[in-house]
Amino acid sequence: MVTIGNGQEVNRILLLEDDNSLVDGLCYSLKKSGYEVETAGCVKKAEAFLACRQYDLLLLDVTLPDGTGFQVCEMVRAQGNQVPIIFLTASDEEINVIRGLDSGGDDYIGKPFKLGELLSRIRALLRRAGVRQTEEKTTGEGSLVCGDIRIDFAQSRVFLRGQKLELTQVEYRLLSLLVCSCGRVVTREILFERLWDGSGNFVDDNTLSVYIRRLREKVEKDPSKPEHLITARGFGYCWKEIGA
Repeated sequence: MVTIGNGQEVNRILLLEDDNSLVDGLCYSLKKSGYEVETAGCVKKAEAFLACRQYDLLLLDVTLPDGTGFQVCEMVRAQGNQVPIIFLTASDEEINVIRGLDSGGDDYIGKPFKLGELLSRIRALLRRAGVRQTEEKTTGEGSLVCGDIRIDFAQSRVFLRGQKLELTQVEYRLLSLLVCSCGRVVTREILFERLWDGSGNFVDDNTLSVYIRRLREKVEKDPSKPEHLITARGFGYCWKEIGA
């Protein structure tokens, strides 16, 4: 993320693509949508950029004059960089999709694609990355204290006034997300994205409501009158600091 002249922070995107006509159109649309965009037409140039600059998202073409986008993705992941990556591919054949995901990519979109769909996927990945960074802002010991709640990220445990809470994996992830965003509303859309079931199933609206109710039963003195896990009607949920 970079700060522009008026003090506003904007997301920086690296576009690795050798089709000049596509580059021109994408750059115009991405900049119009509020992103800062830098372009590379080959793997070598992309690697040079990545060696000295930080990006919030990478758009990688698969086939390039001196290699593939897969190589760049693998290099980035090998360095421990978890920047969101979307592959732009002329083929959505299963083998290419699998290779892209196996190399560490987060998403792919087949050419030709609708610009609106690409922008939607970019926004979704940036939201997830923002939430993940929030979750990772813990104390030096790998824990977060918020009022009477303490989250031990290393052991995936939560304590309420010193007592360990018995939580399912999804309940733990949900509570961690809300507490890490203490004082801010987390939209249902973001919660659905973050609570994606690894087997490929979404946590739907009804299921989310059930998890919220279960959490209230475990952390609220009176679950019917929640003081901490608050519903922002029509938007999502907000965690109010316990003990505040």
